[in-house]
Amino acid sequence: MLAAMLEKSRTAIDLGAQSSPLIAIASVVVSMALIAIGNGLMFAFIPVRLGAEGFDPTWAGLIVTGLSAGGLAGCILTGPLVRRVGHARAFMVLSALIALSNVAIGAGPMPLLWIAARALYGFAICGLFIVAQSWLNDALPNAIRGRVMAVFYVAYIGGLGVGYATLAAIDIETAAAPLIGVAFTALSILPVGMTRLAQPPAPQAASVALGQAWKISPVGVVGMLAVGGLSMIISGFAPIHATAKGYSQADVALLLSAMPVGTLILQIPLGWLSDRTDRRYVLAGAAALAVAASLLAIVFDGGALIALVVIYLIWDGASESIYSISSAHAADRAGREELLALSSSLLFAWSLSGFIVPGIVTALSAVFGTETFIYVAIFIASAFCLFVLWRVMAARPTPAAATGSFAPMSAQTPLPVELAFAPDEQSRQAKN
Repeated sequence: MLAAMLEKSRTAIDLGAQSSPLIAIASVVVSMALIAIGNGLMFAFIPVRLGAEGFDPTWAGLIVTGLSAGGLAGCILTGPLVRRVGHARAFMVLSALIALSNVAIGAGPMPLLWIAARALYGFAICGLFIVAQSWLNDALPNAIRGRVMAVFYVAYIGGLGVGYATLAAIDIETAAAPLIGVAFTALSILPVGMTRLAQPPAPQAASVALGQAWKISPVGVVGMLAVGGLSMIISGFAPIHATAKGYSQADVALLLSAMPVGTLILQIPLGWLSDRTDRRYVLAGAAALAVAASLLAIVFDGGALIALVVIYLIWDGASESIYSISSAHAADRAGREELLALSSSLLFAWSLSGFIVPGIVTALSAVFGTETFIYVAIFIASAFCLFVLWRVMAARPTPAAATGSFAPMSAQTPLPVELAFAPDEQSRQAKN
């Protein structure tokens, strides 16, 4: 009898030991999903509120550019922060900065203050993704890493969609939206503050080596340059343009909330295809689909909302797919020892484009109108499509045996630059 009870106790302890890491990992995923809800709401709220107050759309464009500048700084400075205080404290610090950014937005429509606030947000959200993804990469065994990271991306994109949709129920004349953003950011700190997930060792410092990355994968580098600009101008300028066109608050919320659906729907079949053929063919197809959708966006601009929702869903999904497939293509061509420098270089290329292109669109929009972002997107996607087709003719495909498997990703969730996770055995040795 006693032996049976002891055996049951040991079984219960074993089960607890197995489930506890999964619960701890879930805390990071839940935290980022909660942050996404507030982030999505603020993305939708800012241009609509500025439009309602009669500000020129150029101010909303400058705010997007400020966000991108902050993101570029976050890519550079997050590594030193994590090495100084660790992953958990860094996560809480960065979450607090997002809350402070939302508080500044809640102070009222003051464009200069809002530019600074969104730059602070850009710094913090880029840092949060670097922290969260590197933390999960260290904690996850190889056998389930891809599936858990896919859940991580889907949870964040789903949270953004919920946040976008929430705009329809918010009184934009009040500080309700920033307060909701602060509330969800505060809630996101709780799971991480209570997590039992072990913190990784101090991350390695990663240097940017664009020349080396180009030698490994020209398509990967150009893909990141293309999608950095595409992602920022589509997500950042779509609500600005829709507001300027006179669409209602509820219409803008519907349009934005549909866009993450396209990301989730299109990535799976395109990723499946890229695992079974030369990924460059799929990249060219995704870019061509983005061009077609953007041309339709011009044709139906200011027209029936349902038609625009479908067009933007396809447009955003095709553009975001370039990010994940370019990442997979570059990783296929890199050796294990090259992954850290490659990921940092790709992230830098993505961030640099995400800063420069919105600035160009903002300047051009002041002259040619808010629809300028559509024409810039056509140019970027067309140029990338032609470049990929040229590379198909100029270089051999990666052998099938050397390719990895596709994992869904989004340009709204940047690559973890500061930590290239080690194989399981190396990870165990580092912790012992």
